[in-house]
Amino acid sequence: MSARHRWIAALMTMVAATLSAQAADSGVKVPPYERVVLDNGAVLLLMERHDVPLIAVRAAVRGGAAIDPDDQAGMSSVLANLLEKGAGKRDATEFASTLASVGGVLSATAQTESIVVSGSFLSRDHALMTELLADVLQRPQLTQAQFDSVRDRQIEYLRAAKDSELGTLSGLYGRAALFAGHPYGKPAVGSEKGLAAVTHAALVQHYRQQFGADRLIVSVVGDFKTSAMKQSLSRAFSGWHKAGAPLAAIPVQPRASGRRVLLVDAPDSVQSYFWAGNVGVARSFAERAPLDVVNTLFGGRFTSMLNSELRIRTGLTYGASSRFDRPSQPGSWALSSFTQTATTLEAIDLAFAVLDRLHSQPLDAALLASGKAYVQGQFPLAYETADQWAAALADLEFYTLDRSYIDGYAAALGAVSDADAQKMIRERFPASDDVTLVVIGQAAAIRDGLRKYGPVTEMKLSDPVFGL
Repeated sequence: MSARHRWIAALMTMVAATLSAQAADSGVKVPPYERVVLDNGAVLLLMERHDVPLIAVRAAVRGGAAIDPDDQAGMSSVLANLLEKGAGKRDATEFASTLASVGGVLSATAQTESIVVSGSFLSRDHALMTELLADVLQRPQLTQAQFDSVRDRQIEYLRAAKDSELGTLSGLYGRAALFAGHPYGKPAVGSEKGLAAVTHAALVQHYRQQFGADRLIVSVVGDFKTSAMKQSLSRAFSGWHKAGAPLAAIPVQPRASGRRVLLVDAPDSVQSYFWAGNVGVARSFAERAPLDVVNTLFGGRFTSMLNSELRIRTGLTYGASSRFDRPSQPGSWALSSFTQTATTLEAIDLAFAVLDRLHSQPLDAALLASGKAYVQGQFPLAYETADQWAAALADLEFYTLDRSYIDGYAAALGAVSDADAQKMIRERFPASDDVTLVVIGQAAAIRDGLRKYGPVTEMKLSDPVFGL
């Protein structure tokens, strides 16, 4: 290394260390809030913030796609959409117009382990917010007509995505392959086959069995008085029954060993989309600070190792990244990218080479310091608004985490050492020969070349499922 390069490296280290220290000094702390548990098991989380006259609400009902019947993937997604299509005394049109009349927002989505209803209202409309939320969760209309419309529209959405949005599908195929037969392999959006199998009667029964106060977390943050909000929510939810069935436990999926390939034939695609991953960590993973730093350096920012090689240096793609999904049990870690059909093997080879380099070459001190500073700088941005805090409180409760999960993170980042980073690489990042590889592309052009990565299983993009 030349004297100039040594000087630049030293300067980078000093700047990164300064930024890291500044970020640590201003670390995010959870503001005071009140936690209330009703007799029926419902949990209320209340945090006052009087900076703006708004209230954010987030309600999570445990369950989600993970408990969808195996042959009806997408049940929870249809249910979540139906919650907005009429509740209490209001049909779908009246419900929407009521929200619009006050500028309120209330929407529901199905996630892997929950159905989440989130929204925001002016503080003056807090009573209406509570009324609408209680109706959505406890008294959805779930009409046959709305069911038919929602289910059919979701099937058409998936078909349209296969025509024009292949990049959004690689993770669905990837997790279905990695977690085959496991609850985490079920796509939250469902599949064409699974959605087609959902009936109105089955969905109503699913709601009755899987929705109840003992599954509920309600997090409210904003411009209100805690005593009044507690009384309002308690009155609205204290009479709700418990779910009619026990919540199924989610087993731990062992890490995969060896490499296997799923090829999804998309004969009309001019690009290949690839995803390579293995089982990662749960949300409660204690050493997440060094894990986040390493993943940021590998594939979590524009100047990451992966994006630098595949986009900046070679121009093989417009983007390459890696991420951990962290549900209650270990989820997936995966790298993903896309490239022209002709350069499919070159791009995959390079992605695997970068992963191998992560394992074989120590991280440069300046690079590690810059990664710490980057994560330190990004961390506070996730805790600025009432909506963000409503989500954060709900997550702490959902995953049974204490406030140190947030309060101690900045200090943990500042303490990340090279030894910590190397430990994470060894233990939590798979080698390139221990991944499930999924490729969506022209099978005729890439099938033979993919065999060098391992045994190839093939399916068609037109198949109405995401896994075999």
